[in-house]
Amino acid sequence: MALKSFALIIAILAVVTSISHASDPSPLQDFCVAVNDSMTTVFVNGKVCKDPKVVTADDFFKSGLNVPGNTSNQLGSVVTAVNVNNLPGLNTLGISLARIDFAPYGLNPPHTHPRGTEVLTVLEGTLYVGFVLSNPGPNMKNKLFTKILHPGDVFVFPIGLIHFQFNVGKTKAVAFAGLSSQNPGVITIANAVFGSDPPINDDVLAKAFQVDKKVVDYLQSQFWWDNN
Repeated sequence: MALKSFALIIAILAVVTSISHASDPSPLQDFCVAVNDSMTTVFVNGKVCKDPKVVTADDFFKSGLNVPGNTSNQLGSVVTAVNVNNLPGLNTLGISLARIDFAPYGLNPPHTHPRGTEVLTVLEGTLYVGFVLSNPGPNMKNKLFTKILHPGDVFVFPIGLIHFQFNVGKTKAVAFAGLSSQNPGVITIANAVFGSDPPINDDVLAKAFQVDKKVVDYLQSQFWWDNN
């Protein structure tokens, strides 16, 4: 009986621990405004804390998300991120924000956020969105979840999963996304695989994608646009 109780306690602790690390760590204080200061050795979440005595309201403020982003690129989309790197007051708070602008038929290509779940809401236009589950069991395919979103609709992309947004309308589209990390990161799949520096060996990619090496060489020779 004692052994069973001990096993139960371990199981509960494992669940609680996994939940507690589902997003950025607890700040443990009111705030820790990020500041670049190589002479200081006190870091929280990879950033130095600004002396609370000199913190101002401007450390928690950023303007400009009312301004449309420039979508004149090969993807027809642009992401305007608000994270700890441009809003220091977000440090240790575990959240960030992004505005995503789409030209007609613009695409925010398949990508992942390794450190954050994303919840997206459409303000203008019509978006086709979706995400793909992680690798399933043998002889099974990765399941795709998709939805057509209209203004006011909300969709969530679980942390780390590949997802995308595509403007299926003839007019521009605008969406806002909240993320569960002060710096969720982004890995654009095509850019990372075919546009890495130095390039991934074409033998590796040819075998992985089951195509001729000439196809891989062609893809690696392309310019892979970063819309972030």
